[in-house]
This record gives sequence, C-alpha cells and structure tokens, in this order.
Amino acid sequence: MKSIIVVTGGSGFVGSNLIEFLIKKTKLKIISLDDYSTGTKKNHVKSKRVKYIKGSTININKILSKYKKRIISIFHFGEFSRIFQSFKKFQQCFDSNSIGSKEVFKFCLDNNIKLIYSATSASLGNKGMDKNLSPYAFTKAKNLELLENLKKWFNLKYEVIYFYNVYGPKQIKIGDMATVIGIFEHQYESRKAITVVKPGTQTRRFTHITDTVQVCYDAWKSNKCAYYSISNTKSYSINEVAKMFKTKISYLPSRLGERYASALTNMSLNNKVIKKFGKISLKDYISSFIKYNN
Repeated sequence: MKSIIVVTGGSGFVGSNLIEFLIKKTKLKIISLDDYSTGTKKNHVKSKRVKYIKGSTININKILSKYKKRIISIFHFGEFSRIFQSFKKFQQCFDSNSIGSKEVFKFCLDNNIKLIYSATSASLGNKGMDKNLSPYAFTKAKNLELLENLKKWFNLKYEVIYFYNVYGPKQIKIGDMATVIGIFEHQYESRKAITVVKPGTQTRRFTHITDTVQVCYDAWKSNKCAYYSISNTKSYSINEVAKMFKTKISYLPSRLGERYASALTNMSLNNKVIKKFGKISLKDYISSFIKYNN
C-alpha cells in the first residue's frame, strides 16, 4: 500500500514548512531527502512520521529504492534556488537543477509516482525572455519543457506550482542563499543599515510561506495535472519594502541576472496557469516583526 510522501529539500525553508503542514493535514509518513547545502537540522519537524535522509537527488533511485513501492508522491523542492548565486555556483546549480531533477523525474516515471514540482517566477518575466537571464532561470525553464514532454510521451502525472519570493518562518537570513526579507530582518535585528541592490525600483510579489504551502497542498489534492501560481495581489518595489523597516538604507551595485519586475503570466509553455493569491500582507508581517524586535 502506498503510504509515503517524499519531500526533497525537506530540511530547507519551504520544505520544512511543507512537512509541518502535511503532518497536520494527512496521516501519511514523510521522507525528507536533503543534501543540507542550505537546509539545516534546526528545521527538522519532531514527529515519528518523518524520516530524514541526507543525500543528493542525483542518487534518488539508489537512496529510495527500498521505499519506491510505497511512495505515493514526491514534492520536489530540493533544487538550487537563487538567481545571482547561480553565476558563482554554476556547477552546483546545474548538478542540482538539471542532473538531480532529471533523476527525480525518471524515478517518478519508473515507479508511477505523482510529482509536485516548484517552478519559479524568475523564468516568466519579459514575455518569457527572462528564462535566459541566469543559469538558475534557464535550468528551471528547461525542466518545465522536459516535464511537458514527459507528460506527452509517457503520461507522467504532475502538478507545477510557481513560487513568488517566498518569506516567513525558517527563511534563510544570512549567507549567499538568504532571501530578501530574511536579509532585511537580519540587518534590522543587528541594527545595521538595510542594503538594497540598485536601482531599488525592481518589483516583487512577496508571498508568505503559509499561503505558499497551502497552495502546494491544494494542488497535490486536486489531481488536475495543472500549473498553478501562488503570489500576492500587491507588488512592491525593493525600495518600498526597505522603507517599511523604518531604518537607514544603503545601496549596493546592480547585479548580473537581476529581474526588474515579478511577472504574472497567463501561460506556462502551452498551459494556462491557475492563479492563486495569498492572504497574508507583507506590510502587516513587517509591522509585527518590528514590534516584536523593539
């Protein structure tokens, strides 16, 4: 009997929040497969129903071989997920997003396992041309193309969810892989100036992690083999977000691969995207954060 859900990247920001949600919403057992390149044991969920395995998705067939007949679905969230850093860490990005993801797709196909895949808004902007802005965006766009063909050729079952600048509990706050909101929070807590990458007018649709994992769960339950996006109705410039912290702001040079708008699209390759919008306000979240830290 199939009774296991696998979450790749289960010790990371999105993956660990998803596991917490799945524990509450299902009675299934959960396996986290994570290489701990950005994940941490601090994010482990304390539950007898969760098993944590350290390993690369490149080796998923070997690592999960003894579980394959019991796995019902894989939430594949364990990819390299930063734009600018993908230039500096191209090999890591390629290994994770191209080689590792291909192995995950094949494992799902070979064992009749449903896939839930996290796509990115980074490949949607500028009428789809932003997919070539960075190694990260390129690999993610190519994976979507591959998935669509695997569905056409072999009837692979999957749901795709586009993420939009996710923030909230367990986000990375320091280091190369930190999120924008995480960086700003850490700088505020350290009483340092908020650093904005020039020009600061670039806009994003910041989406809370609670809203994000809810849509991941809903997509998994739907069985539509569809494309979803989870974003916020309100778009903010990075300058606007920095000013919400009501402290000193300094500016950093513009960066390679920087997107200037967070695009909402009606199309994903040849498929319509079902648009979902979060309920949690970024402005309210930051106001609560400031009150807590004063």
